Amino acid sequence: MTELLAVALITVLAVVAPGADFAMIVRNSYLYGRRTGLLAATGVAAGVLVHVTYTMLGVGLLIASSTVLFTLIKLTGAAYLIYIGVRTFRTRGEVEVDLTGKTELTPLAALRAGFLTNVLNPKTTLFVVSTFSQVVSPGTALRQQLGYGLFMSLAHLLWFGVVAVFFSHDRMRTLMLRGQKVLNKVIGSALAGLGVSLALAPSH
Repeated sequence: MTELLAVALITVLAVVAPGADFAMIVRNSYLYGRRTGLLAATGVAAGVLVHVTYTMLGVGLLIASSTVLFTLIKLTGAAYLIYIGVRTFRTRGEVEVDLTGKTELTPLAALRAGFLTNVLNPKTTLFVVSTFSQVVSPGTALRQQLGYGLFMSLAHLLWFGVVAVFFSHDRMRTLMLRGQKVLNKVIGSALAGLGVSLALAPSH
């Protein structure tokens, strides 16, 4: 139960922390409307599953081959959580989004934009790897690990779906960005705290 809550908490915090995926969804929703934003959010969620797949396979092999290397990956993941937490906390201005160069996006192009944004996003890569290497026990059933991966993907879909709905209306843009400033402080503190506690926690 503790593992489940930890995965859920880290996932939620990592998803709502601002990054390239957030900026992309904001831009597409603001410029092209709700449908395009929701399709891009679906692409983002699909991209998460790519990271989950190779991480589940890789972490298992890593545990079997090198305890030292696995520990190093865990500490790197914890350092990442602390880094992204501090960076998020210190974010003062609004998220910068390029709203120039409006061109039509087909449904496939919107899906591809979201998918590639998260597949190539270091923030998502490190979030998934650090969660599976630090929080998920090597003895956790494969079915449960798959459930964690699906939850990560669904959390991205739901959050960025909400972002797409908000930013498809002009009047909501300022409201959500203003609220993001306060949210950054809370998210940053929580992520940094989790990173410290995970770094100090004994290995599985």
